[in-house]
Amino acid sequence: MALPDVPLRTLDGEQTSLGAFRGKALLVVNVASKCGLTPQYEGLERLQETYGERGFTVLGFPCNQFAGQEPGTSDEIATFCSTTYGVTFPLFEKIDVNGEDRHPLYAVLAEVPDGDGVAGDIQWNFEKFVVSPEGDVVRRFRPTVDPEAAEVIEAIEGALPG
Repeated sequence: MALPDVPLRTLDGEQTSLGAFRGKALLVVNVASKCGLTPQYEGLERLQETYGERGFTVLGFPCNQFAGQEPGTSDEIATFCSTTYGVTFPLFEKIDVNGEDRHPLYAVLAEVPDGDGVAGDIQWNFEKFVVSPEGDVVRRFRPTVDPEAAEVIEAIEGALPG
């Protein structure tokens, strides 16, 4: 399945797809509220503020598969993200990124190799994928790579439309 065709559901239950974001550069991230990497929300939001008006958006996908670090309901996740980190980018319903019930989006993303040429399962919360405005994955960054690291910013700037 092509990335733009993957069906999604927003955190408030609305049906959508990645096709709704066609024409924008994307940073797709599996997120969690109770993880040592949760402060990455700050950098993700700064990226949204910096590049949002230039045809870019972060897309956050809560996931509870890593040590139960996203146990909340959709309302709890939304409240936590907005009040703790001022998140303005779109968040989606909680999904599985690995295993038998892996969401179709992550079935595609898991096939993309990282900078070392390694594809496969998502390693932990906050793994990042830069997606072009045409819906192609251009880079994969493992969880410990800061969202504002030079290589992430370079990939985002290279993917911006026009």
